[in-house]
Amino acid sequence: MGPCLLTIEAKAVFHTAPREVALQTLELPSLGDNQVLIKAHHSAISPGTEGMIFDGRFPQELAQDATIPSLAGNFAYPFRYGYALVGEIVDIGSRVDRCWLSRMVFVFHPHQDYAVVAIGECLPIPGGLSPLDALFLPNMESAVNFVMDAVPLLGERVLVFGQGVVGLLACELLARFPLATLITADPVASRRELSKRIGAAHCVDPNDENAWRDLQARLQEDGSDGFDLVIELSGNSEALNRAIDMTGFSGRILIGSWYGNKRVDIDLGGHFHRRRIQLLSSQVSTMNPLLSGRWDKSRRIALAWYWLDVIKPARWITHRFGVDRCRQAFDTNAEQKDAALQIIFDYQDD
Repeated sequence: MGPCLLTIEAKAVFHTAPREVALQTLELPSLGDNQVLIKAHHSAISPGTEGMIFDGRFPQELAQDATIPSLAGNFAYPFRYGYALVGEIVDIGSRVDRCWLSRMVFVFHPHQDYAVVAIGECLPIPGGLSPLDALFLPNMESAVNFVMDAVPLLGERVLVFGQGVVGLLACELLARFPLATLITADPVASRRELSKRIGAAHCVDPNDENAWRDLQARLQEDGSDGFDLVIELSGNSEALNRAIDMTGFSGRILIGSWYGNKRVDIDLGGHFHRRRIQLLSSQVSTMNPLLSGRWDKSRRIALAWYWLDVIKPARWITHRFGVDRCRQAFDTNAEQKDAALQIIFDYQDD
C-alpha cells in the first residue's frame, strides 16, 4: 500500500468541559514522508491522571506534556488527552521502511480510532507480548522510574501508598527485592487483597487509625522508629502527612503522585524536621540526572517491556468500552473506584 492520498477522518475523545467528554470527528493531516497511519485496537484510561483531568483539576496554564508530540498543546477546552494506544500500522510514508506495514505498535497518543504519527514515535510491541499487556507500558515505565529513583536497599523497610495500577506494578517490582518488609496502603479492600497476593506482607486501610497504630507498634517491637523508604502513589495529598509520621530518622519519601491544582497542606514541623526526612520528587518524563551517564529513556523502555512480559498486567483490566461510550467510561472511572481498576477502549474486535 502506498501513502494514503484520501482524506481520513478519525473519531477522537475530547474533553469539552469539567466532567464532560464527547466523541468528535477530526480530519487527519496528510501522511508525511516519515509518518505512518495507525489503526487503533485499544487505548487505556490512566485512572489517576485522566480522572483528575476529567474532573477539571489541573493547572490551566500547564502544558500537557512537551516530551510527547501528541500532547504538545495546553489544557484549553476542547482538548484531547491520553497516552496509551496500541494499534496496527496500515499505511506508511515514502521514507518509511515497508517492514513497518502491519506491525503492532504502541504510541503515546490520545484516544482515537486512527492516528498519524512520526515513525520515530512508534514503539514496536515485542513478539509474544499481547497488545493488552502492551497498553500498560506507560504505567510500567512509571513504576520502573519510581523504583529507580527510590533506590531501595538490601534489608530496608518500605511502605507504598496507593495500589492502583502503578502502585501494584511498583509493588510487584519491590517484592522481588531482598527487603526486610514491604507494606502497602489502599482504601479499596479488593486492591488490598490483590496487593498481598502479589507480594506485600500486609496492606493497610489508610482510613483505619487502629491499623496504623498496630503497624507502628510492630515497628517499635522490631527496634525501628519508622520506615526507611515511603513511596506515595495514591494521588491523595493527605497521605503525605501520614507518610511523614511513618518515616524513620533520615528516611526518604518519594512522591510519584501528581496532585494537579490541589494545594498540599503538610506538616513540616515535628517528625519531619527532627528526623531529617527527605522529600523526593519523581516523574517519568525525564531521567534522574544521577543515572543519565548509563541510562536513557530507550533503555528504561526496554526494561519496562521486559517486566510487562514477566508480570502480564492485562489481567487487571476491569472494564472495556467502545470509544462511542467514552462518557460512560470516564464516569465509571470517576464513580466506581472500588470496582474500576483499569478501563480501556476497544476500537475493533480482535
